[in-house]
Amino acid sequence: MNAERLILNLEELTKQYRLLLDLVRKEKQILIDANVELINESNLQKEVLVSKIQELDALRISFANELAQKLNIPNNEVRLLNISRQLGGADGDKLRSQHAALELIIKRLSELNKENSIYAESALRNVGHALDNIKETLMGQKTYQNKGKYQQSGEKSGHLVSKEA
Repeated sequence: MNAERLILNLEELTKQYRLLLDLVRKEKQILIDANVELINESNLQKEVLVSKIQELDALRISFANELAQKLNIPNNEVRLLNISRQLGGADGDKLRSQHAALELIIKRLSELNKENSIYAESALRNVGHALDNIKETLMGQKTYQNKGKYQQSGEKSGHLVSKEA
């Protein structure tokens, strides 16, 4: 039956989501360190994983629809949990287990992405402030000297940008 194809697909989908979760967990420290090379590398790896996940998800939908049709489940009720109930037995248990694992991983991924976006925004603000300070330092400040003349001052203390977001 098509249940085995769907279960194998869900196992591979879960594996890819776990890889993405590990990558997103590591991304937090990369953002804090503001290592541009590692950020770019991480983004490329995420793009590859997301592409694989999208392909697997399209297959999942196809497999689930085929199986639901064989089980006489209406199109508007095609859900993994509905399919697992209708299947019953070991295959139904496997589907429920995979569904629970995916749900948990996706929830955690969503939480970590929200946290990482906060770090990314903070890092961008810090970079913006650092660039403003560099610009001010390079342009110098005009200060009055004796007798009302200007003196260009190229020396200005920079501001330390914290590594913490």
